[in-house]
Amino acid sequence: MDEAIAKDIESLTGANEGLYRKIDGQKFLVTGCAGFLGAHFLDLLAYWNDQMAETPCEIHALDTYISGLPKRIAHLSNHPHMRIIKQSASEPLPEGGFDYIIHCAGIASPMFYRKYPIETMDANVAATRNILDYCAQNKAKSMLFFSSSEVYGDPPADKIPTKEDYRGNVSCTGPRACYDESKRYGETMCVNFWKQKGVPVKMVRPFNVYGPGMRIDDRRVLPDFFRDGFEGRDIALLSDGKATRSFTYVSDAIDGFMRVLFSDFNGEAFNVGNDREEISMLELANHVRSLFGNKISVSFKTSEDKNYLTDNPNRRCPDLAKIRAMLGYEPKVMIKDGLARMKSWYERNR
Repeated sequence: MDEAIAKDIESLTGANEGLYRKIDGQKFLVTGCAGFLGAHFLDLLAYWNDQMAETPCEIHALDTYISGLPKRIAHLSNHPHMRIIKQSASEPLPEGGFDYIIHCAGIASPMFYRKYPIETMDANVAATRNILDYCAQNKAKSMLFFSSSEVYGDPPADKIPTKEDYRGNVSCTGPRACYDESKRYGETMCVNFWKQKGVPVKMVRPFNVYGPGMRIDDRRVLPDFFRDGFEGRDIALLSDGKATRSFTYVSDAIDGFMRVLFSDFNGEAFNVGNDREEISMLELANHVRSLFGNKISVSFKTSEDKNYLTDNPNRRCPDLAKIRAMLGYEPKVMIKDGLARMKSWYERNR
C-alpha cells in the first residue's frame, strides 16, 4: 500500500476505532473496487485486517475496469480474506449474502461518462436495482449507495450552501444527463426499497473528492492541472475560471462514508464534503501552480469538446448541518495540504 494512503488510513482508523470495530468478522462487498473511491475502501479494509482486527473481515470486490485501473489494486490481489472479481454489479452476485455492501461502481468523470453514457446509466440504475434486490433477499445489515452532488444541478445563489432537501435543477437530455439523472433515479429506488421492502440502504452525495489514488488521466480538473504541471506546460483553464467548488480530501470523504454506512439512518441522503473552503477554478489553478515553484503560468483556453461547459454548475458547496448533527462528521484536511499530499503521491506513482 502506498505510504501516503496508509498514513491517511492509519490516522482515520485510530481516530474512529470504536466505530470501525463493526468491521470485525463481517462480510463486505465493494463494487467499483478499482476506482478512486472503491480502491480506498479496499485499502481501508485490508489495513484493518492487517493492523487492527480481532477477527478479520471477508471482502469481495467487483469491477469491470471500464474506468478503474487494475494496477491501483494490484498490491491487494493476493491479500488474505479478499477476493477481487472482474464483473459488473448488474450481473448475478456471489452467493451467501453480505453484511455490508458499498456500491460505488460508476463512471464519475464527465469525459468518461460522456464517452460511455449507457454504461454509466447501467451502473447507477441496473446495478443498483440488482444490489437492492439482493439485499432484500439476503438481509444485509447496511447498503451504501453512492449518489453525487451532481443531483443538485446548478442551484441558485440562495440554495448555496446546498441542503439535502433541495430538489435540484438538472437537465434530463443534456450531455451530463446520463450521470445526473441516473444518480437521481438510483436514489429514488433506494428510498422506495427501504420503504416497501425494508432494505437498510443509505445514500451519500460526495462533493468533489480528490487526493492520492486519483488517476492522472481521469480528465477532471485537478488531474488535468497536475498533468500540465508535471509536463512543464502552463496550467490550462478551459473556462473563465470563475466557477467555484468545495473540494473534499479523500480521507475526510471516507470518514463520512463509513459513518453513514454504519448508521441506522436508512432511506436518508447525506452530503459529504468540505464547507470550510469554496474556491474558484482560477484560485485552484494557482494553488497547483505554486506547488511547481511558480515555474509555469496559468493560461485560458477553449476546450475542443463543444459540450465541455454545458450544464456545468457555477457554484457547488455543501450544507453539512445534517451529517454534523446526526453523525458528528467534520472535514479536517484543507485544500493546500491536500494538494501537496496529492502531488507527492503523483511523484511516486505517476
